Amino acid sequence: MDNIYILMVAALAILAVADLIVGVSNDAVNFLNSAIGSKAISFKTIMIVASLGVVFGAVFSSGMMEVARKGIFNPGEFYFNEIMIIFMAVMITDILLLDFFNTMGMPTSTTVSIVFELLGAAVAMALIKISADNGSFTEVTKYINTEKARIIIFGILLSVIVAFSVGAFVQYISRLLLSFNFEKKAKWVGAVFGGVALTAMVYFILMKGIKGADIAHENLGLLGGLTIKDFLEKNVLPIIAVSFVLWSILSYIFTAFLKTNIYKLIIIVGTFALALAFAGNDLVNFIGVPIAAWQSFQAWIDPTINVNGLAANEFAMGALGKKVPTPNFLLLAAGLIMV
Repeated sequence: MDNIYILMVAALAILAVADLIVGVSNDAVNFLNSAIGSKAISFKTIMIVASLGVVFGAVFSSGMMEVARKGIFNPGEFYFNEIMIIFMAVMITDILLLDFFNTMGMPTSTTVSIVFELLGAAVAMALIKISADNGSFTEVTKYINTEKARIIIFGILLSVIVAFSVGAFVQYISRLLLSFNFEKKAKWVGAVFGGVALTAMVYFILMKGIKGADIAHENLGLLGGLTIKDFLEKNVLPIIAVSFVLWSILSYIFTAFLKTNIYKLIIIVGTFALALAFAGNDLVNFIGVPIAAWQSFQAWIDPTINVNGLAANEFAMGALGKKVPTPNFLLLAAGLIMV
């Protein structure tokens, strides 16, 4: 009987590769469209920069994998065999759904897809368990991590509003400063714009990228014993101020003396940041479930965790509720597949 779960893990690994390919083709428009549409840099350069961003983002995305393990449902309420069925259902549905939308030429949110697939599969399995025990429908809340699921769903809805509002505001300010005759503007205008834009993107890369890496949680003597994560969080304003001054000066040098278009640099850094954000946030949508299934299988066969050698239909998956680091080689492999 153990062989069926080995086959399920192998099948999920294959589905993960397929999901990465289908998912990237769906989401690539999100971080490539602006750079390609600007026609400021070559397509080859855009793809190289985006590829680097995807690889770095994938390696830094370890913390996001917990969403698939315990973000939507309470794993301790399900047995190992039930968890594996949930994960299989989610991955098959995800690939079919994304492939359908891609075929129809309609990009969709992979985050929304995976969240509601996990929620639907968990609710369905919970109802089956409740029905088998002659329980009440109201017991379904015991199986679902309602607080975390509510926060995730609210965050998705809020992100749409924030993206629209902030995007409109930034676009308005940009047009106000640059208009359509940006080449005739004073050099300091482009320098200030470059300083603000590059500061915002570098800050995002540091806070979103490096903070998610395992090395960010190690104490460093160079930082007075603080971790990189703690150092970044405690010195937000100084980092922003120094970064703004530095990038503004460099932008002015590029514009006034080197006669280089600073907006090309902004597009390159922005493409890298968007690709990094995509891989950091959305990688869990593609491989979070297969990795959770693999970790579930490891917990089940591990004699130090399953000390009594319980069968698959008796081993509760409370181990998934703990913080489990994702191996970096899996993240790197996923990043290379996406590239």
